Amino acid sequence: MKLLIDYQYFGTVNYYKILFEFKYIEFEEYERYQKGSYRNRTSIPGANGLINLSVPLQNGRDQRSLFKDIKIAYKENWVLQHTRALDACYRRAPFYEYYRDSLFTILASQEEYLMHLDKKLMQWVLKMMKAQLEISYSSSYQVHVEEGVKDARNVFLPNQMIALNDVVKYAQVFEDRNGFQPNMSILDLLFCCGPSATGLFLSNNSRF
Repeated sequence: MKLLIDYQYFGTVNYYKILFEFKYIEFEEYERYQKGSYRNRTSIPGANGLINLSVPLQNGRDQRSLFKDIKIAYKENWVLQHTRALDACYRRAPFYEYYRDSLFTILASQEEYLMHLDKKLMQWVLKMMKAQLEISYSSSYQVHVEEGVKDARNVFLPNQMIALNDVVKYAQVFEDRNGFQPNMSILDLLFCCGPSATGLFLSNNSRF
């Protein structure tokens, strides 16, 4: 079985959990941009509640261009804002310093297109998690997917919790203050758990 799925800007824990339940993953590269998705935003738990980080887009978020043609806006220094937020939230996380420099190098590369940035970050996450997945990329948009393909495009959306059998739980930086926050950015799991993050996925199988 192959999984067909869209890109996310630092996908959620649930998003990556599902990736690890398939060996073959195909990323959709010919869809139209969908506003109100995780393609250009992510959420992390901060000291005073959730912090939403978003990547600004040229021509705004209401455009209907192909996702691969959406360009990132750098008029405001959002990279500095995101890196400062990560520093503030995770300086006490046990594995943050291990991942920080290589991650910040990608963010500072000033990719022109959102899809290219999302792809780089996805590849970085999977490398950090030592994922043994076979990745491919779509060459056209499929309205109806072929047999043997699970279509998960536009399934993992903000404010829409996917019902999984098991919630991936782990110790978060501000859990003692705000309680456990489920389905945060994959960065939260990586920074808090490091190499053991992959094992949490593999021990909690919940095919959707």
